[in-house]
Amino acid sequence: MKVPFTYIARNLVARRLTTALTAGGMALVVYVFATVLMLAAGLRATLVATGQPDNVVVIRRGSQTEVQSGISRDQARVIDSLPDIAVAGDGTRLISKESVVLINLPKRSTGAPGNVTVRGVTAAGLELRPQVKLVAGRMFRPGTSEIVVGRAIAKGFRGAELDDTLRFGSREWTVVGEFDAGRTGFDSEIWGDATQMLQAFRRNGYSSVVFRLADPDRFDAVKTALESDPRLTVEAKRERQFYADQSQALANFIRVLGTGISIIFSIGAVIGAAITMYASVASRTAEIGTLRALGFPRGAILVAFLAEALLLGFAGGVAGLVAASFMQAVTISTTNFQTFAEIAFSFALTPSIVAASLAFALAMGLIGGFLPAARAARMKIVDALRAA
Repeated sequence: MKVPFTYIARNLVARRLTTALTAGGMALVVYVFATVLMLAAGLRATLVATGQPDNVVVIRRGSQTEVQSGISRDQARVIDSLPDIAVAGDGTRLISKESVVLINLPKRSTGAPGNVTVRGVTAAGLELRPQVKLVAGRMFRPGTSEIVVGRAIAKGFRGAELDDTLRFGSREWTVVGEFDAGRTGFDSEIWGDATQMLQAFRRNGYSSVVFRLADPDRFDAVKTALESDPRLTVEAKRERQFYADQSQALANFIRVLGTGISIIFSIGAVIGAAITMYASVASRTAEIGTLRALGFPRGAILVAFLAEALLLGFAGGVAGLVAASFMQAVTISTTNFQTFAEIAFSFALTPSIVAASLAFALAMGLIGGFLPAARAARMKIVDALRAA
């Protein structure tokens, strides 16, 4: 014989205040837990979306980022000779030899300096990134000291708006355009002509070489050819994998730290759930005795009280997720541990985060409700009715 579910639900409704307070505590914990996972997922999604599936990034062997990398002009010419590079409709080979450096710019909000990525690109480099769309002004002219800035840079840093002038690399640069990269990592970069960037920063080589494969299935063969060539000391990665690797350290740090904090907070929520359920057992001694007298076994009583605790957890989980979902409209900026550059990204709520958050909430309810449920199930019929 099972205790009806409606009886279980009505008991929670009858104790509105304690139910709301307990579920609210769980909701706060789930909110923290979900937003932390959303933060890590948003960072990873931003950087993974930065790469194109057909593009390959070549950097110096052993380098973790483009800033650390160096590819000589001779090596770049060897890479440029690959037969597997795609060709545009006008016959242009889709390969871009790029320079990447970090500069300091004052943040708009605080004036404190922040690291900003400056990328020297070519016309082919622009075609390799179809997600980048000019939204204001115009594109920089090759051979000039003109730059275009990502939307996050224009909003987050001083002196980076249209027609402003920035000084770096021993010269002044005019902002002639602003681009939107579709919430990818390029939104947090400044772009200019690659040749001018090399001259301004007095560099003899490139940071990376990016190209599109004519046949994406040929990646493994191209990677082997590049990395086994004695003239080169490089490694090749698919662009999406390259940027996914850039997010790994920071995303893992956020996830581990946030999960630890959530577990600490959850202890309080579990205690609150246990107190609520113990109070429920104490106030319903007569009901428990009556249920036992009517023939409901101990297991049914245990399941009924555990179901109440799980309902509390589920209600708190749903409330916390609803609150966390609004964070998707928020964009934040932080320093990526691996690139040491500022990157702007948004919170991302995924089905796996929803499932993990609800499981976390149910676990809090189960742990908090188990001992009170066991106490209710152990009550003897005579003792319960006499206590009433």
